[in-house]
Amino acid sequence: MKKILMLIAGATVASSSVMAASEPTNESGVYLGANYGYLKVDSEDDFDDDKDAIQGLIGYRFNNYIAVEGSVIDFGSYGEKLAKASTDGYTFAVKGSLPLAERFGLYVKLGQLWSETDYKVAGFKGSDDDDALFYGGGASFNLTENLVLNAEYIVYDIDLNADKVSEDVDDTDFETDFEHASLGLEYRF
Repeated sequence: MKKILMLIAGATVASSSVMAASEPTNESGVYLGANYGYLKVDSEDDFDDDKDAIQGLIGYRFNNYIAVEGSVIDFGSYGEKLAKASTDGYTFAVKGSLPLAERFGLYVKLGQLWSETDYKVAGFKGSDDDDALFYGGGASFNLTENLVLNAEYIVYDIDLNADKVSEDVDDTDFETDFEHASLGLEYRF
C-alpha cells in the first residue's frame, strides 16, 4: 500500500512539474513602452497623407492573457495646401494576448481614443475634440526576461470635424481612418 501511495505521489509531482514547464508563467505587473511607426491617414478629402506617429504607453498585465493599457500618441501633421491638420491624443485599451512559444506571442487590442485636432482649412484655423474606437493586433517577441519587441497594426476610426474652423467651407465633417503600423519596445517591471 505504501508503494502504491508513493507511486501516486511521485506521478503527481512529476506531472505537475511537466505541466508547469509547458505552461507560461503568470507574469503580472506594470510595463512601460514606446512605439514609432508609419501612419496612413485615409480620408474622403484632402487629409489623405502618409506620416510618422509616435506613442508612449503604460500598462498593467493581470496575467499572460489580459492587460489594460493607456497611452499618449502624436499623429503629427497631415494634409494638403487647402486643408491641413495635426492630431494628438490619449488612449485606453484592453489587450488580449496569446503566448505561442516561450518568447513569442500574438495579441489584440480594443480601446478608446480621445483626441484633439488643430485645423487649417482654406486659410481658417480652429480645433476640435473627438473620441473614437480603435482596434488592431500585433506580435511580441521577448528579447530578454523584461524587454519585449512589439510589431503592431492599429486602426483608429476618427471623424474629423472642422465645423468650428469656418462656416464658409461646405463640407467639414470627414470620415477618416488612421492606420498605424509600428514597432515598439516594452519594459516589464
